[in-house]
Amino acid sequence: MSEKFVVVVADKISTVGLSALTEDEHFEVLTNNDWGPDEIREAMSRAHALIVRSTTKVNRETLLAAPNLRIVGRAGVGVDNIDVGVLTERGIPVINAPAGNTVSAAELVMALLFAVARKVVWADASVRNGDWTRSRFKGMEIRGKTLGIIGAGRIGTEVARRAQAFGMRTIVYDPYLSEEKADELELKRLPLRDVLAHGDVVSLHVPLTPSTEGMIAASELANMKSTAILINAARGGIVDEAALVTALETGKIAGAALDVYCREPLPGDSPLRAAPNLVLTPHLGAATTEAQKFVAAEIAEGIRAALLEGDLSRALNAPVIGGEDLEHVRPLFSLAGKIGHVSGVLGRGGMRRVHISVAGVDEEILRPLSAAAMAGVLTPVVGGRNVNYVNALHIAGTRGIEVSTALLPERVDYPQYLELSLETGSRKVSIAGGLLGDQLHPRIVEMDGYQISVKPEGCLIVLRNKDVPGVIGKVGTLLAAHGVNIAEYRQVRKAEGEPALAAISVDESVGYGLITELSADDDIIEARAIHFSG
Repeated sequence: MSEKFVVVVADKISTVGLSALTEDEHFEVLTNNDWGPDEIREAMSRAHALIVRSTTKVNRETLLAAPNLRIVGRAGVGVDNIDVGVLTERGIPVINAPAGNTVSAAELVMALLFAVARKVVWADASVRNGDWTRSRFKGMEIRGKTLGIIGAGRIGTEVARRAQAFGMRTIVYDPYLSEEKADELELKRLPLRDVLAHGDVVSLHVPLTPSTEGMIAASELANMKSTAILINAARGGIVDEAALVTALETGKIAGAALDVYCREPLPGDSPLRAAPNLVLTPHLGAATTEAQKFVAAEIAEGIRAALLEGDLSRALNAPVIGGEDLEHVRPLFSLAGKIGHVSGVLGRGGMRRVHISVAGVDEEILRPLSAAAMAGVLTPVVGGRNVNYVNALHIAGTRGIEVSTALLPERVDYPQYLELSLETGSRKVSIAGGLLGDQLHPRIVEMDGYQISVKPEGCLIVLRNKDVPGVIGKVGTLLAAHGVNIAEYRQVRKAEGEPALAAISVDESVGYGLITELSADDDIIEARAIHFSG
């Protein structure tokens, strides 16, 4: 490729970690070095990719300034500063770097645990003030104590391993954790209420969602031991901050540590600042040299794979597929989009249902494949610039289109095969295609029950015509009059005297006027032109 992808790095990120982009000739990396407004506008107007941390907000206004934007990367885990819904509507994938700061975040939790358990912060302040009153700082030994973990993802399990090394028992609340995985991690699964009741230390490791916002409120804090410590280094908003202040002031729990808050930076008048037995840190979970390098490298690799290879396996807002799986099914994905496009052109009218049946793939491929097919189905409706693999299922949902999938038995004639049926308010369209031979050549092999073999490329004219003499001659003459050369003409019928279907591959694009003339012929029931891209 002659033109480089422009990647804008809006926030401060480790330049060493970005080497996958900076050392690749396919990319031009623009780094924000205290840009002014004009410099920001110029950079965003050229951006194909945007990398941010937690400072830069990515929203509708951002997209207006970045007409070429294809992907957004968050060098970290949380995407609170990114309007994922808006980006999904625009078909722009969002990726993050969930693994790079795992160890740093887990180590911070352990640091906070010891800081509270051994009263390190208050003892330090006391000594600095000239005191030496050791009896005020009698702490808690964590050996033999119980750590309650809420959320056993990457960071939660890393915290568990470290706590176990210090001799702690580990219990967990995580409705998505299997019994087998819990046994492997030496975690005892319990309901949330029991984890809160039995934990000497309770550490939170869940994302901020509508179901987790405020999940630790007054009633949950009241259910904890009076000697317990609460730690939140996950996301602000999981803990009801006012309820926590009250619990600390009244002695309902012994102590707490927060690295995240509902509002960041923490307001100067926040009651948290004056709460007793509370350690506060300014969102330091990923604030290590190693973590910054790792998350930068992780997001750089994700951006590179997405733009150069079409690998969206890291995308938070797209059906996941990548790596070897992507290479294996890439030809089928392309065919699915083209079959969907044919269906969308032929199935005019309000779309109601789409059913996609596939042979020759594993079940986990069905959802990503349905996204590729729906991008094709919706292209004639919303335009190719407005729909793609990322937002196709979202758009279908907003339009009330029901999408379903099924696996078919393997076939001996095609290594991979796909059928798509589209039901509209006035008709039902069925198109099927397969990949032929070792080279996996794509062919459309059936249209509405007509057995046919057509290459889905260039421009294809699809006719339904009466089964009478002279139709092929009239069509050829009309196309010649418009300077359109026929590459391939295939006409089939189900039975003598019944309407026939013709698929005509031509070398030139066909406009509305020619299709109108074809449709005006008394022997032609319907005419459509399908333009394939790629």
